[in-house]
Amino acid sequence: MEIKSVELVTSAVRRSQYPTDKKPEFLLVGRSNVGKSSFINTIINRKNYARTSSKPGKTQTINFYLVNDQFYLVDAPGYGFANISRKKRKKFGLMMEDYLINRENLKHVFMLIDFRHKPSSDDILMYNFLKYYKIPVTIVAIKTDKVNITQHQKQRSLILNELDLVVGDDFVLFSNVTKLSREEIQEKIERII
Repeated sequence: MEIKSVELVTSAVRRSQYPTDKKPEFLLVGRSNVGKSSFINTIINRKNYARTSSKPGKTQTINFYLVNDQFYLVDAPGYGFANISRKKRKKFGLMMEDYLINRENLKHVFMLIDFRHKPSSDDILMYNFLKYYKIPVTIVAIKTDKVNITQHQKQRSLILNELDLVVGDDFVLFSNVTKLSREEIQEKIERII
């Protein structure tokens, strides 16, 4: 996939702010600070288009990035970050639930997990939520370059066992540094659109 254009169309906090053009949407979910912005930058082949932050919980809106005027990469607020108020956490949760359940344009979810660690209880909760609503998911294990190659199979098994991956869902090893699986993700998006 050749990336010709990328535009941050809107940063939404409610349904009325979502794009209305009916283009396919690919949602990115993951823990706060897992690396969703870096993942977006790698997929769209731009250095700092989606802003990265060392401070968890920075993304507090649903950001719609229009790619090649064909589809949206949708960056969601990270989950599992404790340093925001309970009221704000509840608001994020309701906003995400509404998007996941009611958004007809949503075609696929890329769920990012840090390959160095076993999935958190929040990761498992999110995956089970997506499966309950029968939303197709690709588990993207990022930061694989930070794990010794001899440990890859062990980490892969640990993640798959914890999540209890459903038949039909993909598991992809990914690296923003080496660009491992960037083309695989792009091809998956192309097939779906």
